[in-house]
Amino acid sequence: MSDSVAYFNGAWIPNAELAISVQDLGFVLGVTLTEKLRTFGGRPYLAEAHLARMRNSLEIVGWHADRLCDEAGCAIDEYMTRNASLIAEGDDWNISLFITPGKSAEALSPTVCVHGYPIPFHQWAHQFVQGVEAVIVDVRQVPTNCWPAELKCRSRMHYYLADRHALKASPNARAILLDQDGYVCEGSTANVIAYFANRGLVTPRIEKVLPGVSQQVIFDLAKRMGITHQESDLQPADLSQADEVFFASTSICLLPVVNLDGLPIGSGQPGPIFQKLLAGWSEQVGVDIAAQAQKFAIR
Repeated sequence: MSDSVAYFNGAWIPNAELAISVQDLGFVLGVTLTEKLRTFGGRPYLAEAHLARMRNSLEIVGWHADRLCDEAGCAIDEYMTRNASLIAEGDDWNISLFITPGKSAEALSPTVCVHGYPIPFHQWAHQFVQGVEAVIVDVRQVPTNCWPAELKCRSRMHYYLADRHALKASPNARAILLDQDGYVCEGSTANVIAYFANRGLVTPRIEKVLPGVSQQVIFDLAKRMGITHQESDLQPADLSQADEVFFASTSICLLPVVNLDGLPIGSGQPGPIFQKLLAGWSEQVGVDIAAQAQKFAIR
């Protein structure tokens, strides 16, 4: 938003003035670590978990984890205070954090930015009711001998290509990527969670996927509800036989996948476990997640 302010390398500036140098390695090489948060009730949600994941990413690449996390944490805390007057009652925002090494590979003068915008609910509000169509694509997840799955970065050409592949199959589809061995890995920008009546929640092995902050919320909710959880290698055929399948990520929280490669998952409608988990999450944060998305889908 043009009226909002953003944090950029120690200063608060109008969002419209944000710019990154073409000599910054975040632009030249795409070397950018990132976290995206959302708010509930106008306050950053699970900021500590996102910052812990950022710290892990910083340690992997060998940058100044303590100093950069402290700087980012302070900026996130201050961001919504500085922009509070722009938030409509009942609305919530995304807060985006990114860090690059700047112009030197040693990250001697890193770029640190925190900016935000109203959550684009219009992109998925209808999917709480209609569900999501998904396609397993030929594009594979980046193997862990390129960079570890736990490193959250913006080097995501594979996600871009995967979604373009999915859209060729169906104009509303989201991509699901397999790993190098042909097992279910991740959706583009979302964790994949399957539910089987005889197994409970089943997710790809944690060492193969980005540890999702929202996915952990689902695990905690499921545990309180007596729903078991296990990690396992899932083949595409296993996923198609699940009773329910979900996408989980920060902005959407939880969405039901009701169709995979043109065939229905379960009944082909959002199922009872999805409804139960979403209701539990809504109760936890004091916001009806689906109703909020539908209300603010048209701004």
